[in-house]
Amino acid sequence: MADPADHPSGVREVKSAARTIDILEVLAARGNAPVTIRELCSVLDAPRSSVYALLRTLIDSGWVRTDPSRTTYSIGIRALLAGTTYLDADPLLKVIRPQLGLLGKKVGCTVNFGRLDGGHIVYLATWEAPGQERTAARVGRRLPAHATGLGQAALASLDPAALRSQLPAELISLTGKTITSQAALARELATVRRRGYAVEREQNTAGIACVAVAVDCGPDGVDALSVSLPLSKLRSARERDIAAALRETAAVTEETVGGLAGLLG
Repeated sequence: MADPADHPSGVREVKSAARTIDILEVLAARGNAPVTIRELCSVLDAPRSSVYALLRTLIDSGWVRTDPSRTTYSIGIRALLAGTTYLDADPLLKVIRPQLGLLGKKVGCTVNFGRLDGGHIVYLATWEAPGQERTAARVGRRLPAHATGLGQAALASLDPAALRSQLPAELISLTGKTITSQAALARELATVRRRGYAVEREQNTAGIACVAVAVDCGPDGVDALSVSLPLSKLRSARERDIAAALRETAAVTEETVGGLAGLLG
């Protein structure tokens, strides 16, 4: 973990606050796999006494939960409530949700909306096509941007300096098809820019393909829309039709958000 004193704003971080955030981020990244205090101390490079004290506070306030034996820890319900508040407060999502339904019904596939967060893409809204519902909720998931259609569309919209700041040094693999070479990713992003949309095949989920476009909705983040479908159903003509529908939805969304910004500001 970074030295809390080494902060780009020049303002010294409060060590306990920074470590609390680190704990929550580690637990969130583990998903449904609980973590022991020994694992937390190792990841955070922190003494057991301070990690335990912070965990007790987080458990009492509902941000962390523990098993009956108090030996493993996972994210608590307060994190869900905070995340729901973020979704409810984002004005863009009020615009995009109806558009997802219209697009999904038009193409007959599941549609996702996500936002770039460092080197990851966070899923903020989904419309599930009938018969394609997932067993696990997609909203709130955070996946490596380089391994998703949403992420590749968003990354391709960045200028070179911004792109370098977003990508990690090591591109992790989620499947045997994931791009893990920086050079290969650069070539793929160049193709996305030239073509005008991203196409991702089985890079994060076996048997699934995604077609995606970036959505320019202002300074709050780099957003993208994607359509996901079984790889076996993605033929060239189908790909072009989906890409055209995505571009149309992105344009309507950008125009609507721009109009709202003009009225409000």
